[in-house]
Amino acid sequence: MKIKYIIPAFIAVVAAVFTGCSENTDPTYLAEIQVSQSYVSIPANGGTVSVDLTASSSWSVKEDASYSKWLTITPAQGSAGNTTITFSAPAASASNSALVEILCEGKTQEINVIQLTEKAEVPISTCAQIVAGEDGKTYRAKGACKAIANTTYGNWYLDDGTEEVYIYGTLDAKGAEKNFLSLGIEVGDIVTVEGPKTTYNGTVELVNVTVINIEKSLIKVDSLMVDGVKGDELPVEGGEFEARITNKGNGISVVVPEDAKSWLSITGIESSGTNAVVKFLAAANAAGVRETTLTFKTTDGKKDYSSTATIKQKGSIVACSVAEFLAAPVGPALFKITGVVADLYPSDKNGESFYIQDYSGKTLVYRAAGFKASGAKVGDVVTVVGQRGAYKDSPQMVSGTFEKIEYAVTQVTIEEFLAKPDSKDDYYMVTGTISSLKSSDGKDNDYGNLYITDGTNELYVYGCYPGWGATGDARKFFIAENGIQVGDELTMIGYKSTYKGLIELCGGTCFSFKHAE
Repeated sequence: MKIKYIIPAFIAVVAAVFTGCSENTDPTYLAEIQVSQSYVSIPANGGTVSVDLTASSSWSVKEDASYSKWLTITPAQGSAGNTTITFSAPAASASNSALVEILCEGKTQEINVIQLTEKAEVPISTCAQIVAGEDGKTYRAKGACKAIANTTYGNWYLDDGTEEVYIYGTLDAKGAEKNFLSLGIEVGDIVTVEGPKTTYNGTVELVNVTVINIEKSLIKVDSLMVDGVKGDELPVEGGEFEARITNKGNGISVVVPEDAKSWLSITGIESSGTNAVVKFLAAANAAGVRETTLTFKTTDGKKDYSSTATIKQKGSIVACSVAEFLAAPVGPALFKITGVVADLYPSDKNGESFYIQDYSGKTLVYRAAGFKASGAKVGDVVTVVGQRGAYKDSPQMVSGTFEKIEYAVTQVTIEEFLAKPDSKDDYYMVTGTISSLKSSDGKDNDYGNLYITDGTNELYVYGCYPGWGATGDARKFFIAENGIQVGDELTMIGYKSTYKGLIELCGGTCFSFKHAE
């Protein structure tokens, strides 16, 4: 056997095995002899690796002088049953390999042994393979730079057409951090990187990657122009904009995503040398904020190149209930919610976060600008505007702005409420024990007309609704659906009115209730 000629090829094969799928180290089975793994890798600085062997009768390792000088196998023979055999080698200055044959009842079980002193090159995996692969493993990937999120640390998106992987941290040519710009990576470049995989909040990442190679794209979006001014945001009423491009390839094609074709169209492409202008027309936007990513492609006849640009359009602010907000997708669209401040969010040390609740549900408003300065408190009726976001699959309003306090609610006793002047502009929070679930005419009802008492004073509640904003049938059945009974404690928000001499708490929003023990 001319081992010196097959070692390079064998090293390449075995290196691929140990960096590829785990199925290559699965137990190998013959009827007469079985081993727990058929490939063994010994470190360059020496070591021992154990393999479990099960034989139906006596067995032996076939002697081979080609590897006996560097590899020790113990034991070299045995009887039927289970045996642990070890493969040991001292430190090596050059790579070694061996094909060890174990004989039993005329059958041969082969075990490949490798000792590499050179670093085995990691094979290129597709982004889809990386997404499906294990965390902690080092991968090499090659794809287009789709978008750059951070130019200090080098956070960007790599897309090879099978999936997208987030690159979190890019090392420069000397292995240093925070020097991404020195690499010159631009959107559209084809980049080969290597780094360990991790998954953070559902996002697959390669972290602190080493850049192996950069292939500069033949096409680059230099700028977007809206009404003759550089920018990437269109007005609500829509209009024309253009993409100015440098193209060193053959021709230009433009991809408009399917979900944007209803409001965005291409009106023309003009080229002069390596300079090109692609013109677009956007329709007026009657909904919330929207955006899309346009892809510009070219080719050199052998390979395709691309570059992307994201255009946004302002939108109307959508007024909605909490339930409608929670049903909306995560994205840049703006929503307006009016409801009661149900509670503060103590984890936000900035004091800008709170829970808002209406008749349809409750959600967290995370860091709404202006909330703390407004002086709004628990129980107040407020309006806030923001985007539908999520943290670890928990929905919340993000990038929000506290718009205003609709009604500053004052907490009072029943006795104090009875003494207040009638006013639809002044709201109060009142707590009492339910003394009757019948309306003022003594009849049962679906709207929650009832009486509460503090033991001395009694107050008529004209409607106990499930939350702020309830209308029509949404006002019905709150009492029955929550099993509320006489004797339960009820906290209501409403204004004072008087009807035929009877003082009433009107516009009654249930803030909370507590069943009697």
